[in-house]
Amino acid sequence: MRRVCLTVPTNRECVATLAEVVEEAAYAAKNFDVEVYLLVLDSSADIAAHARVLSRADNVWHLDESAQREFFQRVIRRSDVAKPGIVADLMLPNGLSYGACTNRAFLIAAALGCESVHRRDSDSFFQTYDGEKIFPIHAELLSLGKPAHQAVTVEKRLDPSLQDATVAMVGASFVGEMSVDLGEIRDYEAYYDLVSLWAADGTSEQEKRALVEESFTGSEPFTGDWSVLAVVDPMRVDMHNISFHGLHEKIPLPPATDTIGSDYFLIHVADKARLPGVLHNRHIVNFHTSERKTDAGFLAYQLRFAKFILSMYYFHFIYQRMIDDSPAAIAAIVRESTWQNREPNEAKIDSLERAYRRLGGRFVVVADQIRDRRENLLIEARRDMDDYALLIDAWAPLVEAARATSVRHV
Repeated sequence: MRRVCLTVPTNRECVATLAEVVEEAAYAAKNFDVEVYLLVLDSSADIAAHARVLSRADNVWHLDESAQREFFQRVIRRSDVAKPGIVADLMLPNGLSYGACTNRAFLIAAALGCESVHRRDSDSFFQTYDGEKIFPIHAELLSLGKPAHQAVTVEKRLDPSLQDATVAMVGASFVGEMSVDLGEIRDYEAYYDLVSLWAADGTSEQEKRALVEESFTGSEPFTGDWSVLAVVDPMRVDMHNISFHGLHEKIPLPPATDTIGSDYFLIHVADKARLPGVLHNRHIVNFHTSERKTDAGFLAYQLRFAKFILSMYYFHFIYQRMIDDSPAAIAAIVRESTWQNREPNEAKIDSLERAYRRLGGRFVVVADQIRDRRENLLIEARRDMDDYALLIDAWAPLVEAARATSVRHV
């Protein structure tokens, strides 16, 4: 029986979400020939409440930050990687990192003997249709890890030359609130000014308008199963509704701190390397937590969006040159991206400040912060790429060491 890891990283109270994921784990174990390991990486203050709801499930691994840190210290020692102190900081950074928390799940899944990782987020829940919960893991387990010709999908649009390759990724999108918290300004011209900044240099005005129109807005509610076997368009899937087989053990995610979108890299690797994937329509329901609406939460989130814009200057360079899933080749391209002239990113951060300032109100505070932190933000965006290249180099020995390490220290 194959083992799979269903994981939720969280830094907030999410009892209701965890209750639904417990149901999803039970559904998978009942309907598929799998052993489900439910992994919750918990850095919230609500760990006791989370433990109570998780007690309803089998094979639960509920780890606070101290337990995670202790495990990764043992893995890093066993791996004998260069610069172990820096690697430890990249796995458990002081700031919020969407990529780092998922990388931790990848390595713990390897330690648990799981062949795939299925990620959900703490600010989501599942759709209901005809009185039943619509669990994404149903579509994932039908095809993930199988030769592409054995995938169970409604449509098949895969190049025949890829039919014997393994399905490396299965994912879907979301319904509900926007995945980026900019809904309140969507009807303002400044929304275009902000969102269009993540387009690659050289994108036409018409292409930018199309990008802005489809960015961060989700999909249609579930009305019956649909899925397609293909090389999946990265714009059609989201990291809160995703699963990987094999790929996550070859390449880690960028460990950038305080940057939204830093965890989407593997979706682009799958695309550029032409790895078989499945796109389905069991979309999760996304919602915005109340913390995001506080002044502190609002400011922190908008600054993460600003860093996302600055990071895309480097990611576009990488995506335009990446042709396979070779760790050495990708690390080299990541390093090369940092050799670019910084002037285009300087222009982007100035455009960000102007757009936020035009919005007025509390957005002026964001503009002020971007102005005051301008140099540091530009430096951090570049340094994040250097850190990422280092982590890619270390990833294979980390995975190998994790496989030989007990999650709980005996």
